[in-house]
Amino acid sequence: MLRRNPYTFIGIVALGFAIIAVTFSIQLDIKLRDPEGFLGPAYVRLPLLALMFFAAGIIPQAIGRYGIKRVVWGVREVIRTDWTWARFGYIAAGLLAFYTSYVSYRNLKGYLPELRPPTWDLELERFDHWLFFGNYPSDVLHSLLGTGIVAQVIAVIYVSYLMLIPITLGAYLVLNRDVSIGAWYATALSLNWILGTISYYILPTVGPAFAFPTRFEVIDGTPASELQRSLFRAGRDVIENEASTSIYGIAGFASLHVSVVFTACLFFEMTKIHPLLRLTAWIYFVGTVLATVYFGWHYVSDDLAGLAIGVISVWGGAWATGNTKRQKARAAAGHPDVDIPDVRPHDDELEKAQTTAGEDDSDTVSSRA
Repeated sequence: MLRRNPYTFIGIVALGFAIIAVTFSIQLDIKLRDPEGFLGPAYVRLPLLALMFFAAGIIPQAIGRYGIKRVVWGVREVIRTDWTWARFGYIAAGLLAFYTSYVSYRNLKGYLPELRPPTWDLELERFDHWLFFGNYPSDVLHSLLGTGIVAQVIAVIYVSYLMLIPITLGAYLVLNRDVSIGAWYATALSLNWILGTISYYILPTVGPAFAFPTRFEVIDGTPASELQRSLFRAGRDVIENEASTSIYGIAGFASLHVSVVFTACLFFEMTKIHPLLRLTAWIYFVGTVLATVYFGWHYVSDDLAGLAIGVISVWGGAWATGNTKRQKARAAAGHPDVDIPDVRPHDDELEKAQTTAGEDDSDTVSSRA
C-alpha cells in the first residue's frame, strides 16, 4: 500500500527523521538551523533549481511547437497541455523530502560533539596503515599524484558536489514525465542523509585531516583545504562558544560524498541516461573517491561504507517507489499494489487543448492571409 504513492515511504521516513532532529534540539537546547549553500539557504536554493529546470523543460518545447515569436503564448499552451497540478505536487514532494532529510541530517550531525564525541579515529587510521602495507593511503596518493595541479583539480571536484547533486535532482523531478523515476531518485538521495547520520553515531570519527593534521600540510592552499579550515574554525566555535550560530560539520564514517555520488552513478546506469553523461558521472565519482583520501577527509573504510550506503539507498529507493524489476512486472500485469499515478492530462483535456490551439492557429493564418 505504501507504493501506491511513490512519495509515501520517504515522506513518512523524512518526517520521522525530522522529529528526531527536533527532539534532540529541544533536549540539548540547541536551535535548529538551516544550512546555507550556494544561492543561499536550502529552502531558497531548491525552489530556484526547480524553477530553472521547469523553464528549461517548457521553453524549448514552446519554441519547437509554436515558434520563437509566439514563445510566451506557447509556454502557456505547453503548461496547459503537458502539466497538471498533480505533477507540480509530485515535484514539490520530492524537493520537500530531500530538503527535510538534508536539514535534519545537518543538524543531527551538528549534535555529535554533545552526543557522540569522536573515539574511533586511531583504529581506522591503523586499519588504513595495515591495508596499505605499512603506508598511509594519503601519503601514497601525494607521492603518486603530486601536490600541484592534480590537487587543485580534485579539490574542485570535491567542493562542487553540494552544487551538482541538487541540480541532478531538479532535472529528474522536472524533466521526467514518469513521476516514479523522480521519486526514486529523491528517495535514494534522502536515504543517504538518513543512513549517513546513523553511521556517524555508530562509529564517530572526524577523519584523518582533523585527527592528524600535520600529515596534510603539504597540500595547503586548495579549495578543499580552505573548506577544512573553515569547518575546523566553525567546529571549534561550536564547542567553545555556547552562543555560537555555526553548525558543527565534521564527521568521518561513513563518507557521504562517496555514497551520494555513487548513488547518482548507479541511478544513472539503471535509468539509462546518455552514455556520455554516465561516463562523466563515473569520472567524477573516481575524482571524488581520490579527493576523500588525498585530502584526508576520510579513511578508506569510510569510503567502503559509503559504497554500501549508496547501494542500499538505490535499492531502497527502487523498492519504495515501485521501480524494482519484480514490481514493474506486477504493474504490467495490472497488480494494484504498484499503481503509480499518471500525472499527464487526461485525453479530454488534451483534446480540448489541441482543439483550442488549432482554432488559434487557424485564426492566425487567416489574419496573415
